[in-house]
Amino acid sequence: MDSLNNRGNLSFFERLFHLEEAQTNVKRELLAGLTTFVSMAYILFVNPQVLGDSGMDKGALFSATALTAVVGSVLMGILANYPIAIAPGLGDNAFFSYSVVIAMGIPWQTAMAGVFMASLIFLVVSLLKLREIVINAIPKDLKLAVASGLGIFIAFVGLQGGGLITSSKSSLVAIGSFTNPTTLLTIVGLLVTAILMARKIPGAIFIGMVFTTIAGLVTKLIPAPAHIVSAIPSLKPTFGVGVAHLGDIKQPQLWAVVIIFLLVAFFDTAGTLIGLAEQVDVMQDENGKMPRIGHALMADSISMVSGAVFGTTPPTAYVESSAGIAVGGRTGLTSVTVGVLFALSMFFSPLLTVVTSNVTAPVLIIVGTLMAQSMRGIQWDRFEIALPAFLTIVGMPLTYNISYGIAFGFLVYPITMLAAGKRKEINPIMYGLFVVFVILLYIINILPKASLA
Repeated sequence: MDSLNNRGNLSFFERLFHLEEAQTNVKRELLAGLTTFVSMAYILFVNPQVLGDSGMDKGALFSATALTAVVGSVLMGILANYPIAIAPGLGDNAFFSYSVVIAMGIPWQTAMAGVFMASLIFLVVSLLKLREIVINAIPKDLKLAVASGLGIFIAFVGLQGGGLITSSKSSLVAIGSFTNPTTLLTIVGLLVTAILMARKIPGAIFIGMVFTTIAGLVTKLIPAPAHIVSAIPSLKPTFGVGVAHLGDIKQPQLWAVVIIFLLVAFFDTAGTLIGLAEQVDVMQDENGKMPRIGHALMADSISMVSGAVFGTTPPTAYVESSAGIAVGGRTGLTSVTVGVLFALSMFFSPLLTVVTSNVTAPVLIIVGTLMAQSMRGIQWDRFEIALPAFLTIVGMPLTYNISYGIAFGFLVYPITMLAAGKRKEINPIMYGLFVVFVILLYIINILPKASLA
C-alpha cells in the first residue's frame, strides 16, 4: 500500500513539474529548495531592519516579507515551473527608507501607496506581455553578459559578507582582516565547499553550508538560538496601508517615486531571470528564449501586488536561486519548496539566526564562479559587442546595482552596433530600451537631487 501511495505522489509531482523531462527527481528538487531557502533566508531579518528605519513596524514587516516570498515562490513554481524563488528585494527597501521617507520627508504610508500604484501598473504591463516581448528581443550576447555580471555581483556580495573584502576610503575596497574569527570561518567554509565541489560530491554546496553552520556553533562564532518556536508577528500595522493611502499620490515628486519603483522592478527581475536561465539549459528553447517567460513574469507581478498589500517593497527573483540550481534544482518544485519553507519559518524564526552571512558567503562565491562561465559564449572578438557586454558585467558589482549594469550595456550596445555598420542586427525594441534607460538613470540620479535642492 505504501509503495502505491508513493507512486501516486510521484505521479502527481511528475504531472505538475515534469521532473523526468528536466532530468531530476523529488529528492533533488527538495534539497535544491532547501539550499535556496537557506541562502536567501537573511531577507527575513534584513528587510524589516531596513524598512523599519522608515518608521514601519518590524514585526509586521517580518510577516509581510515571509508571506510575499510564499506567494511569489509558489506562483513561480506552479505557473512557470522555474526553480527560481521570489522575495522582497534588497535595494528597493533602502531606496524606500532612506531616499523617499527620510530624505524626501514623505510619510511611509504615502510611500507605500506609491509602491502599490507601481505594482498595479506593473501587473497591467505584464498582462499585455510587454515584458515578455522585451526580454525576447535582447541579443544573446547581452543575455550572457547579464548572467556573468550576476555571477560576479553575487560573488562580490559573498566576499563582502564573509569579511574577505572590506570598504576603504582610499581604494573603495580592500582585503579584509584574517585575524577576524568570523572571516576565518568563511575561509574554512569556502575551502571545504570547494573541495567537495572539485570532487563532484552530490549536494556539495548544501553540505558545505551545514558544515560551516556547525563549525560556527561549536566555536561559538554563531550564537545558538535562544528559542526554537515563536509566535507569528501580527500583520495589522502594515496590511492594506498602501491601498488606504492611494489618495495621497498627488504631487509630481510622488509620481517620480512610482516611476522609479516601476522601472527598477521591471528590469531587476527580468535581468535575474535571464541570468539564471543561462545557468539552466532546460529553461531555454532551441532559439535561446525562455519558454513560459510570460508565466514567470506574471508570477512576479502578482507577488508585487500582494507584497504591496501586505506592506513591503517590491519583490524580485533572487539570484540566490542559483545556489539551488547548482545542487540540481531544475523545476518549479524547487521554488514551491522555498515557499513552503518561508511559511514554516514564520513559526521557527529563531532558528534562522544561525544562518549568518559567513555561512552563505562561501555559497555565493562558488555560485558566482559557476555563473561567470557564461562569459565564454560572448563574441569578444567583435568590439561592438564586447564593450557593452563588458560594461554590463562590471557595472553590476561596481555600482552594487543590477539595473545599473544592465543600463550601461544596453545604452552602449546600439551606439557601437550602429558605428560598426550593423544596423540590421539591432532589434527595434533595443532603441526603445535605450530611451527607457536614459529616463531611468535621469530619475534615479538627477530627479531626486533636484527635488531636494
